[in-house]
Amino acid sequence: MPSSAQTPLPPTPSLRRRMACWLYEGLLLFGVVFIAGYLFGTLSQTRNAMDNRHALQAFVFVVFGIYFTWLWSKGQTLAMKTWHIRVTDRAGRPLSQGRALLRYLLSWLWFLPPLAVIGPFHLPAGETTVLMLGWIMVWALLSRLHPQRQFLHDALAGTRLVHDAPGEARARQKRRKADGLA
Repeated sequence: MPSSAQTPLPPTPSLRRRMACWLYEGLLLFGVVFIAGYLFGTLSQTRNAMDNRHALQAFVFVVFGIYFTWLWSKGQTLAMKTWHIRVTDRAGRPLSQGRALLRYLLSWLWFLPPLAVIGPFHLPAGETTVLMLGWIMVWALLSRLHPQRQFLHDALAGTRLVHDAPGEARARQKRRKADGLA
């Protein structure tokens, strides 16, 4: 089918809605971190939180990767469902697991620059917080420069965040059942 005959892509959610979803996602991730930390501590017999700290950080990084890759390849995390946001590829199709993993890895661009500055300078907690929040604000505002208002990691990964109307989710579910996929 020619591209001009395709249905137009849904609009990009507002920056305010995307950032609210991002904050809610962070809140939900506390549960994921708690369970991952408990599992790691139990399996590694770690008695002190400072023992095996780097291994725990790597484990949580992998757990987050699995969490986001799996849910993004299905279209949404719980926070994204709450805020009616869906992640798709540029053509509006669901993400493959490979593309979802690439999006996860590129999403760390939100945090890497401030972390790189914090490390060698051993900044106190207050300055670290200001630096991190300042960078996140700059990163979020840079999305306004993209023609489709997408974040840099989405543009690099070939993904986009779109508005997901509640009625469309039900219609998608019905189509999947009719196709025998659900």
